[in-house]
Amino acid sequence: MNATPIPATLHYGDGEFAVLKPGPFVLCAVSGRAIPLETLRYWSAERQEAYFSPAEALSRFVEA
Repeated sequence: MNATPIPATLHYGDGEFAVLKPGPFVLCAVSGRAIPLETLRYWSAERQEAYFSPAEALSRFVEA
């Protein structure tokens, strides 16, 4: 029986994040794509959300 992985819950800070609830990935706030924690590089501490790549991060900041 394969259990569906559950995303981690993180607190995003300036330059670092803290894992509040363990999981193998988080979801991009723009695209909904899974981002493995070991490759997570883009997020907003102000909005407390993660982005898959610079393109998603830029699109989120442009819409604000």
